[in-house]
Amino acid sequence: SFYLLCSGTRIKTRKRNIAAPLDPAAFADAVVQIYLDNAGDLELVAKNLESSDLNFSRYGDTFFEVVFTGGRTQPGTIKPDEGERHPYSVIECEAKREAILPSVIYIQKILRRRPFLIKNLENVMRRFLQSLELFEDNERKKLAIFTALAFSQKLSGLPPETVFQPLLKDNLVVKGLVLSFITDFFKEYLVDNSLDDLISILKRGKMEDNLLDFFPSAKRSPEGFSEHFTKEGLVPLVEYNEKKIFEVKLKDMKSALTTQIAEESDISEVIENVKQRVKDAKLPDIEVVRILWDVIMDAVQWSGKNQQQNANSALRQVKTWAKLLNSFCSSGKLELELMYKVQMQCYEDAKLMKLFPEIVKSLYDQDVLAEDTILYWFRKGSNPKGRQTFVKALEPFVKWLEEAEEEE
Repeated sequence: SFYLLCSGTRIKTRKRNIAAPLDPAAFADAVVQIYLDNAGDLELVAKNLESSDLNFSRYGDTFFEVVFTGGRTQPGTIKPDEGERHPYSVIECEAKREAILPSVIYIQKILRRRPFLIKNLENVMRRFLQSLELFEDNERKKLAIFTALAFSQKLSGLPPETVFQPLLKDNLVVKGLVLSFITDFFKEYLVDNSLDDLISILKRGKMEDNLLDFFPSAKRSPEGFSEHFTKEGLVPLVEYNEKKIFEVKLKDMKSALTTQIAEESDISEVIENVKQRVKDAKLPDIEVVRILWDVIMDAVQWSGKNQQQNANSALRQVKTWAKLLNSFCSSGKLELELMYKVQMQCYEDAKLMKLFPEIVKSLYDQDVLAEDTILYWFRKGSNPKGRQTFVKALEPFVKWLEEAEEEE
């Protein structure tokens, strides 16, 4: 008999006995019973679940179905399956944060004891979010509030892409269900968190640049975005998005310009291109002047040591592209902005420090800067960066301007 004990046969049969038959229904009924026995008091429910010998690792998905819907759901749907149900689920409570928060805290407790269940929570949430059309409006709202609170409470390791990616199913987006879900989610999340927190979740969920994907195609435009979220009272989100779009347009213009200047395109073509972009993107003149100067100067081939060479290169560049600057420095205010830009660059870049008066004189010679602008800057210019030094350096030229004026 000792031999029998040690031989493989017995042990094999034992192993077979340990593997209990797959019975999610019995598991679900047991969990529902614990809810009913404790009249939905989630603290007591959690305690009783902890001390039970239920097989969570096998029926994790079933467990979260019971938490969310009060019982088991039929495979691939959210329809209730046969078996006991309890009335204390997320879907049954009121669509208010104070009603839903206890469920989030309760799940947090259970995940602390059984961290492996996070995978099951992800599975069930993914399935529910992909089936939004099977829920009613009010139930969708509860799911949105739950999701927002789950992130607010930093629910153990729930990754944002689990929430955002399943929402991108075309049929859900078309019906506008995703937009209303995400709107409820944003509103609820921003009660406790800053816009920066929301942006960081969106980044982690790889959605920060694709917010328009939540919109049905008819509304999928920057204007549609602004209109929708302004109406919903989420103005900071609208401002953030507009700033982002604006920055992308500036960046696009800058890179197109950089290419044209590097290829030494015809100056009239460059002017046309900039004008078109300014018109399409409604770019403010001041930004355009700043970008033009940056791009023109970035294209200079600077030499490491040779001061004279650097001076020649910079002045040659100013001369080459003066007509471009001239087209957009169309007022005293914009000319002054260009002077500040030159001042800043000469202040920040040691190799240009001494070039300030030469660049200004060159811009004057090419009719980009008017005499009045230069005199205004000299007498009252408000940017303090290196101002003392530059005013001193420009003194001889200003003197010359004033004398020329007197002679006239």
